[in-house]
Amino acid sequence: MTVDPRAGEWLEANRANWDERVPLHVASEFYDRSALRAGGSLLDPIAAAGIERLFPDGLEGVRVLHLQCHFGSDSLSLAQLGATVVGIDFSQPAVEEARRMAEELGLAERARFIEANVYDARHMLPEPESFDLVFTTWGTIGWLPDVAEWARIVAWYLKPGGRLYFADGHPAAYMLDGDDGPDGLPSLRYAYAGDEPDVVDSGEDYADPDARLQHTRTWEWMHPLSEVLGGLREAGLTVEEFAEHYQVPWRIFPATVPQGHGLYGWPGTRWAPLSMELVALAP
Repeated sequence: MTVDPRAGEWLEANRANWDERVPLHVASEFYDRSALRAGGSLLDPIAAAGIERLFPDGLEGVRVLHLQCHFGSDSLSLAQLGATVVGIDFSQPAVEEARRMAEELGLAERARFIEANVYDARHMLPEPESFDLVFTTWGTIGWLPDVAEWARIVAWYLKPGGRLYFADGHPAAYMLDGDDGPDGLPSLRYAYAGDEPDVVDSGEDYADPDARLQHTRTWEWMHPLSEVLGGLREAGLTVEEFAEHYQVPWRIFPATVPQGHGLYGWPGTRWAPLSMELVALAP
């Protein structure tokens, strides 16, 4: 199925779903922002270690573009670490909350937020080759139909020598779901590759188990590793680092167990990688 990445039923359905999630997430323990209010960072251990590897001397003077930033907790974490940050998200309530929180924290001069579909970003923020780092993590490209265009947008924004930092759930893990397999493990539910989106109808929310959403229909896409890596290469970027992890910073399946510092993993055998991260360099 070919969809228009800039408009259509998929975009309106996903936006309505995420607009409804924003107040639930703001009020949830899952997105507890007390550490942010105390002057700290909410970056998960995987992303925090990745940023430290890239910028061992700190983020002072580093200009960051955060794509699909939700309501900006990671954007503001990067700002509190010294960066100047622009966050982009397609949800108006999310952007409004990000701006409000930036004001509360006294970071409005370091962090600004723009409401835009990723595919419209170049029209809303026409600043090519202006960022040292494009940052995007956890639950991002699965909501996008066209990874090749996403990669071109990333490349367009990076300065020569700038880098993309990307971390997300592993596509192998996204083939699985539920707890009806042996010993409560998830079962194989989704194809690893295919052009058709998964149109999901669910009123559940991962951050608030008691919530029941009204806008239940979402469109999601599986993007194999070859598609992601190939898209970055075709956009002119060089993948410098790639890693697969057997931990992820949320309880991705009922069978996964806490492993410290907010990370979850398999209780025994490492059945499949749960997350991936990569760094890509602009020429």
